[in-house]
Amino acid sequence: MKAVFVLFDSLNRHVLAPYGGRRVPTPNFTRLAERAATFDRHYVGSLPCMPARRDLQTGRLDFLHRSWGPLEPFDNSFPELLHRAGFYSHLVTDHFHYFEDGGATYHTRYDSYDFIRGQEGDPWKAMVQPPWERLRQMYHERQFSQSARDKFRRNIVNREFIKDESAFPSVRCFSAGLEFLERNRTADNWLLQIETFDPHEPFTAPERFREAFRTGWNGPVRDWPRYGRVDELPEECEELRANYYAVMALCDFLVGQLLDYFDRHDLWRDTALVVTTDHGFLLGEHDFWAKNRMNMYEEIVHIPLFLRDPRRPGSAGTRRSALTQTIDLAPTFLDLFDVPAAAEIEGHSLLPLLDADRSLRQGALFGYFGGAINVTDGRYTYHRFPPDLRSQELYQYTLMPTHIWEPFTPEELAGASLAQPMSFTKGAPVLKIPVIERSPMFDNYGPGALLESETRLYDLADDPGQNTPLYSPEIEEAMTRLMRDLMRSNDAPPEAFARIGIEAQ
Repeated sequence: MKAVFVLFDSLNRHVLAPYGGRRVPTPNFTRLAERAATFDRHYVGSLPCMPARRDLQTGRLDFLHRSWGPLEPFDNSFPELLHRAGFYSHLVTDHFHYFEDGGATYHTRYDSYDFIRGQEGDPWKAMVQPPWERLRQMYHERQFSQSARDKFRRNIVNREFIKDESAFPSVRCFSAGLEFLERNRTADNWLLQIETFDPHEPFTAPERFREAFRTGWNGPVRDWPRYGRVDELPEECEELRANYYAVMALCDFLVGQLLDYFDRHDLWRDTALVVTTDHGFLLGEHDFWAKNRMNMYEEIVHIPLFLRDPRRPGSAGTRRSALTQTIDLAPTFLDLFDVPAAAEIEGHSLLPLLDADRSLRQGALFGYFGGAINVTDGRYTYHRFPPDLRSQELYQYTLMPTHIWEPFTPEELAGASLAQPMSFTKGAPVLKIPVIERSPMFDNYGPGALLESETRLYDLADDPGQNTPLYSPEIEEAMTRLMRDLMRSNDAPPEAFARIGIEAQ
């Protein structure tokens, strides 16, 4: 077996033509849907970036126990399990979070990896004294900084070295993936993961992709929205959205390059293909930009998935309605290579769904660490918040006490205790670390970051835009039972139930 896994970041499902999108032409995603099965009810698990990738690699939910951080010593990583079974895996990525403190153990699970530099705040190019007078005029004040370690400054410097289309990180990322295929396509027993940060903000695309989305904006570069409520003027909002659309067009072009290679060498006969994303991104819907700050709306959590198994060519061009989520990818990749899933994996292989569309699970649980617990059964979504996000009892369970950019502080660790092993830690006790307001994660992607905290129930059939919360004690009670059962099956700690006011039993 051979497999290619394409992972985008912040790829909005509803913008893609196979899911009804019309604003951006995406003919190559349409080509992909003709060759693969398209999953209509695929959801996230843990958010944002690295929590989603821990779900993806381990087949378990991250957010019930820990925020952003490395893989744990007891985690089952699907590329590591493939390696132990004699299969080769290679990662090509420009997702720089893998190479920070909070992602340091993910990329090393692959047999080899290729890191493409230059995305967003990647500390890539060294420029001690940039030409600030010129650069200040070029960039909008909300995406400008002179602070040495600030992501805006790093991005401004990086962009001084990314001019031609061939220099864009996502373009280089796919080129490196095609190079792997050119060198290895006649070999057997490998998995290639092509992972790009695009279309994640900043929404920077080569000039030719921007032409179709010109807004008449004459101001400084404006392609990086804040995480939070929309407060920009309409013309500024249009420019931000237009730049996202341009990067989506670039992503479609890159998918087309890969499909062309599959066509040229007839890889369809012996190579699996999986294409998805980690989460979506709000572009003004619900009066918000981005993620992390608001309720987990459909635009963020309902994501695209395309799956092609060469042994099941009859599934090409079909659609699947089964409720699936990110934790199902690890067991799916293992199943492609006939490697048994580890006992701790909670996800399900999706390959049987290619033979027949059927129910895989009753519900999907998802969330941010320290935020609401969220669940969907495919018809309803239920978002249950603690009464007070700032005063809730909350602990991180980890043996790798590291945030995105730095280890846990001594102040955080001062309150740590040793907790008994959990069902998935393979007999290892773990640190139980109280969450404090001075934690680096608290106001960035933790409980202090949220701008909405109202428990809500939505009916996606009658209200797909989630504009009006539904009041139904009977349905809320049923969704609460489903939430409790899924939390129990994922070994949620006792305080996870208490903080949202439901019984663990």
